[in-house]
Amino acid sequence: MSRYLIPLAATASILTGAAMADVPRVAVDIAPVHSLVTRVMEGVGTPSLIVQPGASPHEYNLRPSEAQALQDADLVFWIGEDLTPWMENSIETLAGDAAVTTLLDADGTRLLEFREGALFEAHSHGDEEHADEDDHDHEAHSEDGHDDRDHEDHADEEAHEHEEHAGGNDHDHDEHAEADDHDHGHAHGAHDPHAWLSPENAASWLNVIAAQLSAADPENAGTYFANAAVAREELSAVSAEVNAILDPVRDGRFIVFHDAYQYFETAFDFPASGAISIGDATDPSPARIAEIQERIADEGIQCVLSEPQFDPGLVTTVMEGADANTSVLDPLGSNLETGANLYPQLLRNLANALADCLS
Repeated sequence: MSRYLIPLAATASILTGAAMADVPRVAVDIAPVHSLVTRVMEGVGTPSLIVQPGASPHEYNLRPSEAQALQDADLVFWIGEDLTPWMENSIETLAGDAAVTTLLDADGTRLLEFREGALFEAHSHGDEEHADEDDHDHEAHSEDGHDDRDHEDHADEEAHEHEEHAGGNDHDHDEHAEADDHDHGHAHGAHDPHAWLSPENAASWLNVIAAQLSAADPENAGTYFANAAVAREELSAVSAEVNAILDPVRDGRFIVFHDAYQYFETAFDFPASGAISIGDATDPSPARIAEIQERIADEGIQCVLSEPQFDPGLVTTVMEGADANTSVLDPLGSNLETGANLYPQLLRNLANALADCLS
């Protein structure tokens, strides 16, 4: 019997290899986006992950295997240069022939402006209206091809207005803190790049991913879009879970390590009180740390959160003399197994970490 089984198995392997040879080779920047792409590709193929778990995407040195994955890629999915500025040149150099999808620029992506100050206020209806207007402008720009200079001018105006209204209770103190942050080499675009922490964005991206894969691989288009549809239903269920986890602690006040969670805060109406570091994780100035310490003391902050990618010593400094809990919040799911299940589990983990720290 085995004389016949061996050739049959070998034949099946050859046929499977032939089928897989037509599947697009895909490279993805960070684990949460890799999870979404993996979910859409289930049953067809597996994408390659560029930024490995546990590393900061803001600064990263490519390993040879990751450079090879970019060089071999037919398609590349990445958040954009505001998150991984080093990767733009790598894509241009190594993946020049690949179809590149920048998710921050994708139609339907809801963008939020960077928050410059150390202290945050609760989201208001006006903030949401402004974000919706920004989405509309972003989509219109994508569709009608307006000159990039118009977009940049609009972003500059928004940034200027944001700076004028971000004064808080001590305008001179905030100006000094922002000047100190600037001295530390802080530079970024107008929008916060941590957009994957919005399930609404993730659901939109599932369609974008399916469309790009289908264009490259029409034979499997049905599978890609079916997977994306099921994944959107799964995201709705996970969002309901997250709200249920957060409901008992919605009155809690917390400080995050770096300003990476604005999209999560907005999606689940659960605002942070401030961030030790700005959104690109640049080292905070002494003035910024002093602001955070003052808010912890004055407003009874219950929780100060660290991240596995960064030095926890800053959290220790900020919490000196404070009666607050601490926990680890991870926007990338560094301790999770990479793959299709990482993204929904990442959202659950964020909610559970917050709830535990505030309980």
